[in-house]
Amino acid sequence: MNQPMLALGDPVLGEEEKTALCAVIDSGWLTMGDRVGAFEQAFADLHGVASAVAVNSCTAALHLCLCAFDIGPGDEVLVPAITFVATANAVIYVGATPVFVDVEGPERPHLSLQDAAEKCTDKTRAVIVMHYGGYPVDLPAWREFADERGLILIEDAAHSPAIEEVGHWGDGSAFSFFSNKNMTTAEGGMVLSPSPEVLARVRQLRSHGMTATTIERHRGHAYSYDVTALGYNYRLDELRAAIGLVQLARLPAWTTRRRRLTDSYRRFFSELLPEVHFPFAAEEHTAAHILPVLLPDDADRQNIMAALRAQGIQSSIHYPPIHHFAYYRKRFPSTVLPNSDAFFSRELTLPLHPRMTEEEVERVVKALQKALREEKHDL
Repeated sequence: MNQPMLALGDPVLGEEEKTALCAVIDSGWLTMGDRVGAFEQAFADLHGVASAVAVNSCTAALHLCLCAFDIGPGDEVLVPAITFVATANAVIYVGATPVFVDVEGPERPHLSLQDAAEKCTDKTRAVIVMHYGGYPVDLPAWREFADERGLILIEDAAHSPAIEEVGHWGDGSAFSFFSNKNMTTAEGGMVLSPSPEVLARVRQLRSHGMTATTIERHRGHAYSYDVTALGYNYRLDELRAAIGLVQLARLPAWTTRRRRLTDSYRRFFSELLPEVHFPFAAEEHTAAHILPVLLPDDADRQNIMAALRAQGIQSSIHYPPIHHFAYYRKRFPSTVLPNSDAFFSRELTLPLHPRMTEEEVERVVKALQKALREEKHDL
């Protein structure tokens, strides 16, 4: 193999991030200081909202959103199965019950309004929608769905930072800065909400339910503190916030690059491999977080992925449905989601990140074309 391995995702890090980290170390203040506050405000400004709360992961953000609305034992929360397992885990953390809702279909792996309506009960308190791949769900429709039923609407926005409508329709929105996301702080997350009260509660719960922070006490703004709620250690540190400030400034340009690469993928697939389909329409607005495609029904995905790796190309699956995992099979053995299963059976995620070139996109498509042709020849 003469060419280097083409990674599925590749964070863009450089001298600016190193300089920002060194400045934090030189300051001597490593956690929950001015940089965290600046990162929160910059993220809020980019999304056109008043404020935001930084936490140490999107999982923490989802958990705290549920806590802020007092969702707990006896409550049910509608959730997708085509998502990372943290979406459902957060519901179990608060003692509530996740109710898995099917997606619309293989060509559109967004939560189905129809199936959600059928699964609502008098115990349903909230719904978590997930903007799969960076493609926002129909937020006005979901807002209407939630309002008609008196439900809390939470956005799992891990795939979709800085998309105009995201973060404006939900009662709470959770974002991710994990290393494979559109921007990264290695680990990290953010909460948006239109409610100042919700944000205030999230801010307190992220730090053990304390009424004053360490830096407030250090500066003499508070001499002690009380603990008024059962909180958690979900704080973001200054090092990650410093990286976040650098990354956030580049995010719009990176998103534009991701969209252009996605358009290139669509063009090459149309010309070279029309039997491979894309979920979502080309004209849909997107953060282009990942590049999912739908393989032909008769393709052996495991063999295809091995063939791609042999050609120096990483691939993955987004996602194994949550109800397939052993823990969830045991807890919810009767879950049946035919559309989610149909999507999962054909989905393959291909490399997409701002460092990629048009030539590398073509290389991926031709490699997949070769793998599919060789598989058919073997049959």
